[in-house]
Amino acid sequence: MRLRKLGAFGAEADRISPDFRQVWDAFFASQVLVFRGQKFDAAGFLAFARQFGKPEPHVIDQFHHPEQPDILILSNVQKDGKPIGLADAGTYFHTDYSYLDVPARCTTLYSIQVPKKGGDTLFADQYAAYDGLPSSLKTRIQDLVALHHYGNRDDQDKSSRTVASVLTEEQEGKMAWVRHKVARKHPVTGRTALYAVSGSSFRIEGMPDDEAVDLLDELKRHATQEKYQLRLKYGVGDVVVWDNASLLHSATLTDPADPRTLWRITIKEERKS
Repeated sequence: MRLRKLGAFGAEADRISPDFRQVWDAFFASQVLVFRGQKFDAAGFLAFARQFGKPEPHVIDQFHHPEQPDILILSNVQKDGKPIGLADAGTYFHTDYSYLDVPARCTTLYSIQVPKKGGDTLFADQYAAYDGLPSSLKTRIQDLVALHHYGNRDDQDKSSRTVASVLTEEQEGKMAWVRHKVARKHPVTGRTALYAVSGSSFRIEGMPDDEAVDLLDELKRHATQEKYQLRLKYGVGDVVVWDNASLLHSATLTDPADPRTLWRITIKEERKS
């Protein structure tokens, strides 16, 4: 399996190696790993994703794949006047499942319909963002714990296109506050990265809320600078896997009339014993 670098991070592989250890190592080294032009049915895509760990179905269960509920359908397409999938998912910088006690290891996307314009994903390298902090700020945040909940700290208006995907009352009832370190040690690589400083982080333990939000906003502005970003464009059949523990990512808004459909499987980290 040969790799081509996409930028300061990220890589495109020429094929999926039958030796999964090569895929695993390339994934954690690259943070974003892309396989172009694949052909998967739902069962095959799930079998591929399961090699990275245990899938966790998304809380928004009305758009689970009818045959494989571990797959979330992302789509702006409508059939018989009803959406077939979740549209405009995560159009702000965030980390998948950072609102869960055991968060996401990786997210896998399989691209089925590509819009004529837009639909890219932006990634921001949180290893590099942490490394780029002044030493005084690293010292300040090294022991801080952020409190996370489902949502987007920057936009909580349920009618906005950049709000976190709106939950039903029953789905909201399944969500609770969870704790994650602001400067978090990666569970596989051991490197320190800023963790979910944009998106689901609303408070910091032991800190007044206004002071906490000011600090989180300062870290978010730093962490999402263009110099830390990679923009990924999709073709039909592309499979993308990204490392949630070392990245922020954001979908980009598309024209609702320009069809876009993907399948998504999110793999959770292993619970600490």
